[in-house]
Amino acid sequence: MAIDRPGRPENLPAAEVLWARWALVAVLEATAKAEVQGVRRGGTWIDGRGLHLDDRGCTWWTFQQMGEGRYLLYGEDESSAVKWHEPSIDMLAQAPDWLPYEHLRELLEGWELGCVYWYENGAWARAPYPGDLDDDGLDCGMSRFAVRDELLRDLIASERGLPRGRADGLVAAAEARSLTAAQIREVLDAPAAADEYVPADREALLRSLELAALTAPGSGTPAASDEPG
Repeated sequence: MAIDRPGRPENLPAAEVLWARWALVAVLEATAKAEVQGVRRGGTWIDGRGLHLDDRGCTWWTFQQMGEGRYLLYGEDESSAVKWHEPSIDMLAQAPDWLPYEHLRELLEGWELGCVYWYENGAWARAPYPGDLDDDGLDCGMSRFAVRDELLRDLIASERGLPRGRADGLVAAAEARSLTAAQIREVLDAPAAADEYVPADREALLRSLELAALTAPGSGTPAASDEPG
């Protein structure tokens, strides 16, 4: 499903699906080197606060679980015209009371926020937009996760270079929260000598995988201390 400009709540997949896709990318990209970059961190990652995307230039996003069945997506792409619109748009209009208003208002006051979407009761929502708004940045920022074909293309073209069949299987398993130890081991143990692969960072990948919660209950994962083979 393509994302309109400006984005519409119905353009986004269910929050659980979006989480699974984004988290899978975060797991596959995890490295110990990136983990210590702190506020300067870029790329796609997961931590105790949620999922993050930051290209250190054009786009940054955060996706958080806010309790049972509740999620918050916020960020900015340079294509967003929301914060520049006249008259001004209240990005928090009609928002539920469980949003982290203090943090979001700090971002708004710093002109750092391009749009806010929230999810509860199985549906996405956002503030009303005026009819003349061109774009809120959702398409450029989130198509890579919201549109499954784009996600697969990115996984195949990534420096890890996943074959299409493996990429499709990993996405399907992540969406079903049924990743198995065997699938994870296929990524961890991909031969470093093969041109199409960049070796996975085993310990960082497993730390991210634990935060992502994409594995089947009781399936187990390869121990961080395991050797390839």
